[in-house]
Amino acid sequence: MKRAMTRNKALVSVSGTRIVVSTLAVAVGLVLNTRTPAQEAGVQQPAEASAYTSDAPVAAPWPPKRRQGRAAPIGGLHLPMKAAAPKHKAAKSTPYHGTEQTAKSREYYANAWGVDHLRAAYTSSGNLIRFTFRVVHPTLAKPLGDRASSPYLYAPKNHAVLQVPTMEKIGQLRQLGELQTDKEYWMVFSNKGNLVHPGDRVDVMIGRFHAGDLLVE
Repeated sequence: MKRAMTRNKALVSVSGTRIVVSTLAVAVGLVLNTRTPAQEAGVQQPAEASAYTSDAPVAAPWPPKRRQGRAAPIGGLHLPMKAAAPKHKAAKSTPYHGTEQTAKSREYYANAWGVDHLRAAYTSSGNLIRFTFRVVHPTLAKPLGDRASSPYLYAPKNHAVLQVPTMEKIGQLRQLGELQTDKEYWMVFSNKGNLVHPGDRVDVMIGRFHAGDLLVE
């Protein structure tokens, strides 16, 4: 009798163990065989999609990666991005801009001082600035040929003052004497140190005569 009861208990334990193992096997099978609604409907998912794909929306990564010429995701939306404009270095400019001499200014020098065609030129060596003018009325232009009047050239850009050099045997490098009509005269100013450059604006003063805002050519 006791042997029979012991045998029945053993059978019950084995049966219970079998039931637990079977239950675990069924649970594992359900997990491994879990299929999404799309799979049940026969819709194929991409290869990179996970077997545990959720229907909940996935938030876009933040901050988005900025790529030139492509769209960047912002809050799930793709907005086009403008390409960055190339940076250009600003060219250096000078406040002294070249302008043509007006007819009124030409008439002023001709009527007031008897000269026209005023020019300031940069020599090839750069050591001299040449100033030239044409005489239209010798009497009015007489102060420009006066030996007692010392010419000066002033550069407002760097506040440089240039003078006419004096040679030992020749004297000042300028044309002097009696002025004649329709004849061009010249004088040169020492530009030692290259203080005045082409494009600069200069003033020429000879006694009471003053020619302003001349462009160095």
